[in-house]
Amino acid sequence: MSDVWTNRWNERFSNAEFVYGELPNEYFREQIDKLPVGKILLPAEGEGRNGVYAARLGWQVSAFDISAQGKIKALTLAEKNNVTLDYQVGELHTLNYTSGQFDAMALIYAHFPTEIKSRMHKALSEYVRTGGVLIFEAFSKNHLQYNANNETVGGPREIGMLFSKEELLSNFPDYEVLELEEKVIELNEGPFHSGTGSVIRFVGRKKTIYLETV
Repeated sequence: MSDVWTNRWNERFSNAEFVYGELPNEYFREQIDKLPVGKILLPAEGEGRNGVYAARLGWQVSAFDISAQGKIKALTLAEKNNVTLDYQVGELHTLNYTSGQFDAMALIYAHFPTEIKSRMHKALSEYVRTGGVLIFEAFSKNHLQYNANNETVGGPREIGMLFSKEELLSNFPDYEVLELEEKVIELNEGPFHSGTGSVIRFVGRKKTIYLETV
């Protein structure tokens, strides 16, 4: 990923204020509260709000981001809440996760560059065990109109970085769909996620893949 991308997030997370707040994403909280505790992977975890919440529930949390400033903020928040996170900084191919390592994965506003996002989804899916759960919330392709009317709601301005239900079904074909919807919601997650926006919400359970033998 380019230095421009990394520098952008380091700059955003360099302020003392938690730019997306200290509380977990509402949809993430609703979904993880339903699951038995285990090991969870949180890509693009930023300042750690979701990882800290999961750790407070007893989850073993692994998180990563390209932003070193994000890690600093996340570990500060973890210390404040008396929990620990295994938080790494770097791109996915430089990290040491193993196939089937995690019982759950959450992609919460993990908007990757257009040219790599489908490839990232498929690579990340390898780390979820059979029967494991994926929790997803991010801005939909229809969000551009909301961003144009209110910049404080946040989100990419490049449509290729936004999502559709069809795209998620294509990127995660080996998941049983437990929930999939596009929804207009009110965000109140710090100064960069404030206002009305259009999101895709997805919960899936990884299916067993049976290989046909001849």
